[in-house]
Amino acid sequence: MRTIILYPSPGMGHLISMVELGKLILKHHPSFSIIVLTLIPSFNTGTTASYIRRISSTFPTITFHHLPDIPLDPLLYPSMEAIIFDLIRRSTPNVKTALHSISLSSPHLSAFIIDFFCTSGISVATTFHIPVYYFFTSGASCLAQFLHLPTLHGKTTTSFKDMNTLIHSPGLPPIPSSDLPNTILDRTSIEYSDVLDSAVHMTKSAGIIVNTFDSLEPKAIKAIGDGSCVSDMPTPPVYCIGPLVAAGGDVSHDQCLNWLDSQPSRSVVYLCFGSLGLFSSDQLREIGIGLEMSGHRFLWVVRCPPSDNKSDRFQPPPEPDLNDLLPEGFLDRTVDRGLVVKSWAPQVAVLNHESVGGFVTHCGWNSVLEAVSAGVPMVAWPLYAEQKVNKVVLVEEMKLALQMEESDGGKVTATEVEKRVRELMESSEEGKGVRQMVKMRKEEAATALSDGGSSRLALAKLVEFW
Repeated sequence: MRTIILYPSPGMGHLISMVELGKLILKHHPSFSIIVLTLIPSFNTGTTASYIRRISSTFPTITFHHLPDIPLDPLLYPSMEAIIFDLIRRSTPNVKTALHSISLSSPHLSAFIIDFFCTSGISVATTFHIPVYYFFTSGASCLAQFLHLPTLHGKTTTSFKDMNTLIHSPGLPPIPSSDLPNTILDRTSIEYSDVLDSAVHMTKSAGIIVNTFDSLEPKAIKAIGDGSCVSDMPTPPVYCIGPLVAAGGDVSHDQCLNWLDSQPSRSVVYLCFGSLGLFSSDQLREIGIGLEMSGHRFLWVVRCPPSDNKSDRFQPPPEPDLNDLLPEGFLDRTVDRGLVVKSWAPQVAVLNHESVGGFVTHCGWNSVLEAVSAGVPMVAWPLYAEQKVNKVVLVEEMKLALQMEESDGGKVTATEVEKRVRELMESSEEGKGVRQMVKMRKEEAATALSDGGSSRLALAKLVEFW
């Protein structure tokens, strides 16, 4: 039996997406076995233990090899990305030990598939003569931007944060320099060096696997395939094998779904901002006022605001006190048309529910694909990572989302929340446009994964090399 090793970075979104890749390979090519190298750090990247247990019990050909944690002091790092890059870099000897151990029982190691953060693992795979592939957990548009970063880096000595201009990259609409990921805004930062290094190494890999499908991002995929994003060297093959969307566990008794069962078709707007998306108390109150003014039914996932204590950024947030965080009397006044849940909802099941007609999202790529696969139009409200790039592409290129406009100071007012919810859920021209477009993309997503579809063909081509 041939074995494929997956090496995701810590974090629920990255782990789930990588495991879905493993499940896809096994579904269509069951002669393989999958081993996932996992890092579960002492700082908060989302709780993964129950998810790993569930996958282990339901997919016996996917096994998890846990790498030892290396205790690091989060207070010594400027950001979550910086500490993750360093944790993975320091774990390189443990990856070497793991590959040696795996090779003794599984001599046919066909591929080592790594996350963007896991570039330091390439040197280990090379010593075992295993071909290295990247699995890019965001879309092809973001991939085009990253592949073009070394070219942009060589053209200027100015940081993006100081440019105040539009960045033009092949296959993408113009991106405001301030909308680029935080990790690359300051070229003097350690995160910038790590991302630049990963972008350079990607071009030297055996191939790049992307969680997208051809008809969702045709311009970006063509630009990458034509070699327009990379200067002075060939671009490795790119395999678009998505959309990979996790089905989730047993949610039959979930409070959200029981409540949605009693709501009219396409009447509910769903608001959720990812596993790490947090708002201030003031912003939560503005959202509440805006939802109440809109008059529309809503399902809203609320998390505790970020702490002023720097060390708390790396720990799970406490359970929110809804009466304290939301406008006074809000829960009572909206009890007949709204449900507020604390911290988590079964998002895939929610988006696929007949009652949900719109999604206010942080534009994390997993959430985008879940909405597209369910045929749910979006309001784009990006918060961190590459989400502002995704927003520009979603709004201007794909026409799948309306844009939530921030006022000066980065706050979104209650009036803006009301306006965008009404546009999305009512018969405005803007709302009708995104609803029609997402309906088309839903059908194309299903076709891509069907027999003879573009994503199935890309997967078959990839497996031929293994």
